[in-house]
Amino acid sequence: MFGDKKMCAIVGVINSNDAAKTAYYGLFAMQHRGQEASGISASFNHHIKTVKGRGHVSEVFNKESFEILKGNIAIGHNRYSTAGNGSIKDAQPVYANYALGEISIVHNGNLVNKNEVRTKLIEEGAIFQSNMDTENILHIIARNKNMKLRPRIIEAVKKCVGAYCLLILSRSKMFAIRDRFGVRPLSIARLKDGGYMVASETCAFDLVGAKFIRDVRPGEMVVFQEGSDEIESIQLFDKTDPRICAFEYIYFARPDSIIEGKNVYNVRKRLGEILAEKCADIKGDIVIPVPDSGVSAALGFANKAKIPFEMAIVRNHYVGRTFIEPTQEMRNLKVKLKLNPMSALLKGKKVIVVDDSIVRGTTSKKIVELLRYEGASEIHMCIACPEIKYPCKYGIDTPSYEELISANKNVDEVCKYIGADSLTFLSIDELIKGLGDERKYSLVSFDGNYFIKD
Repeated sequence: MFGDKKMCAIVGVINSNDAAKTAYYGLFAMQHRGQEASGISASFNHHIKTVKGRGHVSEVFNKESFEILKGNIAIGHNRYSTAGNGSIKDAQPVYANYALGEISIVHNGNLVNKNEVRTKLIEEGAIFQSNMDTENILHIIARNKNMKLRPRIIEAVKKCVGAYCLLILSRSKMFAIRDRFGVRPLSIARLKDGGYMVASETCAFDLVGAKFIRDVRPGEMVVFQEGSDEIESIQLFDKTDPRICAFEYIYFARPDSIIEGKNVYNVRKRLGEILAEKCADIKGDIVIPVPDSGVSAALGFANKAKIPFEMAIVRNHYVGRTFIEPTQEMRNLKVKLKLNPMSALLKGKKVIVVDDSIVRGTTSKKIVELLRYEGASEIHMCIACPEIKYPCKYGIDTPSYEELISANKNVDEVCKYIGADSLTFLSIDELIKGLGDERKYSLVSFDGNYFIKD
């Protein structure tokens, strides 16, 4: 399981009263995508103001924040660190005052050629204030001599290679951009008051009552103008086979979101059903999920296998993010602080545990230990995705080869390490069957096909 290893969330609102408040609610709905920092920039009377800070959305913003963030255009960001460190300087939006005025940028994803671009910019005299690859984009825009912003943005996007979604706020426009492969999701909706909203996930639209229009297309830049009902579409790159990240369906997206036309909850249930077919020889008394991301797949598994579903592991959602871990004993305690098994449901039972993934294996090992301690007689781990063998370079904070347990051990060795009686993963073909084989996906963590070249 990934734990808190998430990608970022971005949201944009234009031509809507109190745009920053709507952006706030959008970020609140997408808190699961990033919990390290949050920020919003808003444009009012052609001046951009920004409020950002470390912590959850509800911790960063207050009544005074929205007195600062006036206007009918706003962009926002929830950060989970995929590049850079935990400094507040690495929180977004990234703002600058440059030759054409003011600009603010939010970014979800990762630029694979970021080091090469940054080195060249520094050699040319650029001074960086953060560790974020997002700042590369800002510098390229600022250093361009064109007197229009649009060609500056296009040049920057074409110089920066990677998997990304961008929202760029000028004094009177908002630009939404998606990478040529569409690895990261981004969608457009219409607000009740006639304005537009752009967000990483459709669950952000549901919260504010916005009506989904369409996804931003891979390689597309959508331009929104203050005071205009029209939106302009510019295809920046030649069309290619899009590859939405498979982990959006497996883990990252909220179950109630629609990603590229597919309901995430239904996809996860289907993966659980396929997993149950594969594990048909396992005789279990109960099926239990590792909450929360394993719940949908476990329901699909239990329904298909006709084995009772039980929420036998209770998750505490209020474990502090800055928990002090000075000793190994305290680190072990943290798992039980977050996940507490119920002995009344487990004692003497053959348990099938369904989880979304295994990364390092340390959490799975601790879960197995806790279940045995509470009396489970057999523990069969069933994982609703393939083995993670390769680090992701496209915006997911997966560990190095050395830390990925499946990069260094086969299934039997992983099973022995975590202490389970059996361990089953989906194959890549089975994953694609569950996702739908009508298109391609970004599967780099499973197959090592780094299709975006720097």
